[in-house]
Amino acid sequence: MSEGTDQASVGGSTPYRVLARKYRPQTFADLIGQEALVRTLTNAIESQRLPHAVVLTGVRGVGKTTTARIIAKAINYAGPDGTAGPTVGPTDDCPICQAITEDRLPDVLEMDAASRTGVGDIRELIDGVRYRPTQARYKVYIIDEVHMLSTAAFNALLKTLEEPPPHVVFIFATTEIRKVPITVLSRCMRFDLKRVDQTTLTGHFGRICERERVTAEEEALRLIARAADGSVRDGLSLLDQAIALGGDRVETEVVKDMLGLADRSRTLQLYDAVMRGEIAPALEGLRSLYDAGADPVVVLQDMLEITHMLTRLKLLPEQAASELPETDRIEGGEMARKLSVPALTRNWQMLLKGITEAQQAVRPLQAAEMVLIRLAFAAELPTPGDLVRRLSGAGGQSSASSVSPASGNGAGNGEGGRPGPALRLESGGQALAASPPQPVSSPSPEPVALDQPQDLKAVLALAREHGELRLAGHLRNDVHLVRFEVGRIELNPTEFAPRDLTGTLGKLLTEWTGIRWIVSVSDAPGQPTLAEQEANAEQQLRNQVLEHPLVQAVLNAFPGAELARVTGTPERREPLADEALEELEPSMEDEE
Repeated sequence: MSEGTDQASVGGSTPYRVLARKYRPQTFADLIGQEALVRTLTNAIESQRLPHAVVLTGVRGVGKTTTARIIAKAINYAGPDGTAGPTVGPTDDCPICQAITEDRLPDVLEMDAASRTGVGDIRELIDGVRYRPTQARYKVYIIDEVHMLSTAAFNALLKTLEEPPPHVVFIFATTEIRKVPITVLSRCMRFDLKRVDQTTLTGHFGRICERERVTAEEEALRLIARAADGSVRDGLSLLDQAIALGGDRVETEVVKDMLGLADRSRTLQLYDAVMRGEIAPALEGLRSLYDAGADPVVVLQDMLEITHMLTRLKLLPEQAASELPETDRIEGGEMARKLSVPALTRNWQMLLKGITEAQQAVRPLQAAEMVLIRLAFAAELPTPGDLVRRLSGAGGQSSASSVSPASGNGAGNGEGGRPGPALRLESGGQALAASPPQPVSSPSPEPVALDQPQDLKAVLALAREHGELRLAGHLRNDVHLVRFEVGRIELNPTEFAPRDLTGTLGKLLTEWTGIRWIVSVSDAPGQPTLAEQEANAEQQLRNQVLEHPLVQAVLNAFPGAELARVTGTPERREPLADEALEELEPSMEDEE
């Protein structure tokens, strides 16, 4: 890699340059982790098919501005004697490319849209477009963070961007591609720079350490690469900090302290204790990590990452194992065999919510402890599917049933993953005795379904019974029933219904009833909503009551009186009317 020449002498010595600048790529070959982008740009430049406008997008630190400068040098390459054409190879022997590297070529202009957002800045740029380049082959305008331009500035740029002079190339860079107007994007060729994977970053950092004559442990470089989150610049900044902190040595323990990370093996032990429901050892483990300098939020984030790792080991064992270090592969593989995918999914959701709580809490350690307690108690609960199968296998009898607390893998909470003691219940709901562990029978291929709802009103009642009041409100007011049969519902939602209503309803009905329910959206008008049906029925009953002779007699006897409400069921209407008539006749005679 070229190290550039933008060094200055101060007091007779060369000032230190950070690694992110010192090892900034100068050619396409120096770019790491962007093979598809390099291949496309190389073919475009070699075949002279590079468009007049290019937009580069990606997260911070992946090389957008660097790629823009490499493109500017590639298309303006003239060789040492000024006769060569564009190239995708080294450009160190070209005076024009050297001037671009040192940011002193007037034909390559860089503009920071974050600080020059107005239409006046763009007009100044457009005024110079019509002039031919003074030294280079092309005038290149590099606009960084282009999404920061104002709407008026974008509009002022459109016409020039659509029909620029042949000697002008625009290169835009942005981290927020969605904020760029579609009218601008349609005039550009778009290239997406992806995050650099951890393996590539680790190898890149190792090569830099060799060139800097720095001794670095591979695990320490892997931790830096993970913290960089795909950004080369962020990773190099962290590597710079680690070298300065360790005195030309990058050690794992030093990097952990610098990043506030917990020991990986101890975090795995903490996760295993939580999944076994061992709350006291889990809290002690969290406290020891905290005393060692680990941030409680980072511990929860590590547990979230462990959950993802175990899920991949469960579903893709060979691929996931090849990407993991030895500690994660051995200990994680054993844990993955004990846990089920539903339990891991539940842990993921609880940890996501717990991390947000810990970040917002006044005392993150206390919030993290409460998250571990919730996870430990949740690990003792069976999954909804296991619970339905057990209830279904018992014939749905409530007179005598046994429910044993299960660990996160659905195999019990006893020591070593064995089933824990089952608590026997009688119809009165009182615990009688704790029976010895019983082997959990394998579920039948087709579980027996519980009593199934037969119409939308029954589904509404079921939602209220399970405390899903918000869902019940939407079912009552915001959906038109098109088709109903056991296991399948078609609805026509109104504009007030949430987008995920059908998915949520299908998932909950499957959990509640023990059979699969498919809830889909239909364009058919369907029936009136349940609320409308109730209103219509009430209005019909009100009209019938108003037509009753007794009510007519009352309204005639008391001018201005109105029917406030109708109480009682239609079956009770006639007896109630007779009773009211017997009470009303004496009072009317008294008035006469």
